Amino acid sequence: VQLQASGGGSVQPGGSLRLSCTGSGFDFEYTTIGWFRRAPGKQREGVACLHSVDGTFHYADSVKGRFTISRDKAVKAVYLQMDSLKPEDTAIYYCAREPLCAGHFDSWGQGTLVTVSS
Repeated sequence: VQLQASGGGSVQPGGSLRLSCTGSGFDFEYTTIGWFRRAPGKQREGVACLHSVDGTFHYADSVKGRFTISRDKAVKAVYLQMDSLKPEDTAIYYCAREPLCAGHFDSWGQGTLVTVSS
């Protein structure tokens, strides 16, 4: 099982980034995928999840209305569109298998760093 997040970078507050997630070694397109982040000195935080069965979206309160998770089955990718970024969004972002969007992650790969600062 391999997952890879990409698309991070440095942006100013109010800016946008789109992260991408690809996977291999399992049925990626039929697997519930979530994004979590780790910021210095803070606990891991699940930010978004897209349920592969019922198609529901789940977001942390801290990102609701700003982040959007989506999937493109044709290219076997999951995206996290991040708008109106804030300095507190600075973290390493990971995509992971997150069964049932329950906040439990059983596989993830190398993350991608997002830095929001002026």
